[in-house]
Amino acid sequence: MSDTPFGFGLPPEEPENGDEGKKKDPAGGGQGSGGQGGNPFGANPFGFGGLPGMGGPGGADNPFAAMFGSLNPNDLGAAFQQLGQMLSYEGGPVNWDMAKQIARQVVAQGTADGTKDASVGPAEKSAVEEAVRLADLWLDQVTSLPSGANTAVAWSRAEWVEATLPAWQQLVDPVAERVGSAMGDVLPQEMQAMAGPLIGMMRSMGGAMFGQQIGQAVGALAGEVVGSTDVGLPLGPAGRAALLPLNIEAFGKDLGVPSDEVRLYLALREAAHQRLFAHVPWLRAHLFGAVEGYARGIKVDTSKLEEAVGQLDPTHPEQLQEALQQGMFQPEDTPEQKAALARLETALALVEGWVDAVVHEAAKSRLTSADALRETLRRRRASGGPAEQTFATLIGLELRPRRLRDAARLWASLTDARGVDGRDGLWEHPDMLPTATDLDDPDGFVHREHLDFSELDKMLGEAAKGDQPEDGDAEK
Repeated sequence: MSDTPFGFGLPPEEPENGDEGKKKDPAGGGQGSGGQGGNPFGANPFGFGGLPGMGGPGGADNPFAAMFGSLNPNDLGAAFQQLGQMLSYEGGPVNWDMAKQIARQVVAQGTADGTKDASVGPAEKSAVEEAVRLADLWLDQVTSLPSGANTAVAWSRAEWVEATLPAWQQLVDPVAERVGSAMGDVLPQEMQAMAGPLIGMMRSMGGAMFGQQIGQAVGALAGEVVGSTDVGLPLGPAGRAALLPLNIEAFGKDLGVPSDEVRLYLALREAAHQRLFAHVPWLRAHLFGAVEGYARGIKVDTSKLEEAVGQLDPTHPEQLQEALQQGMFQPEDTPEQKAALARLETALALVEGWVDAVVHEAAKSRLTSADALRETLRRRRASGGPAEQTFATLIGLELRPRRLRDAARLWASLTDARGVDGRDGLWEHPDMLPTATDLDDPDGFVHREHLDFSELDKMLGEAAKGDQPEDGDAEK
């Protein structure tokens, strides 16, 4: 688990070639400002750029370079007009308009290999629809869960950003709310009434800060994801299996595997996720609830924030930036937070393990490249792919590849021991699923007797009906 799950705090040092990197990519798309290399937010976790008097020639003297692009000094008026709009934000804990704008800008810059986003053509749409249709036919033979995709769509990167932002909002708002509250609560109660404008500015800056981070993260992620379920969560609209042809092409470029096989294998994974989320009604709430549980466990150390507010001169907003760079936000690990993360990590491992096992069963006899593609995707996770990095930065979650492999082996063993129906029947109730301890002892779980919760629920329902008074008794 990341020690600083939101990327708060100042990195040890700016790289020596930081200024050179900014010159190479003044728009903020390089490795130093949220591009595809390393930390998606770069060395400065807030992306506001350098500040006057903080070192660095040229563009480093523009405090809003990363946010507003490469500006001529004569254009600072426009920059401060946008800053005023940012400070006037009165919405929730995250400025989602800013997040969307920045994500679209990151997408427009293209990825590190120079690939630019493009609209999806009719041929690509047809290929995706056919791949998902065939994937569902194959999955019918290896799982008892019916198809969960009402439609199959091919998205551009920009369309992925638009479609997934509502899910990101549900994931991030609970965590951002806790930090945003801390920003407004650092003053004594008797002073808060007199400091209304300052508190409002702090909250607006907090919303902008999160909007900046999330926009950079989602924009960077859009450059590499191949579908709507890469992170193991349903980020897209329900019932819509989505693939990104441009990213699928980049993913399969150096694999030596025919492009149609790559597309079909990824369609199998997307369609399998859709089945699970469509027909396990409690699963989405369970996963998102674990994130909210994590948010409730956050304790914000406000000592640095109190110091910054006490010394802040509203006419010098760069002081707030300096305070941000000093790491005023340090969310602390708590038992509640750790428990929520453990639940979420286990649930995501079970989701990904089930998909891995089911897709392998469907593809192994039909695609000659099935084993190679399976291992490639596993290594992608193990090396800290973009999905894992984004979650580690935004909510402090790092998927554990060891757990994913353990979960896949457990689901495969369950198939051998209990058959497809017995394996998939475990999704009927959260209490029937394996725990983190069970992943350590899969054989013990596979051969253990389990309660049939469907029969138990039926018995309880009948008992409840039997306890209800007859109409005559009710009238009495």
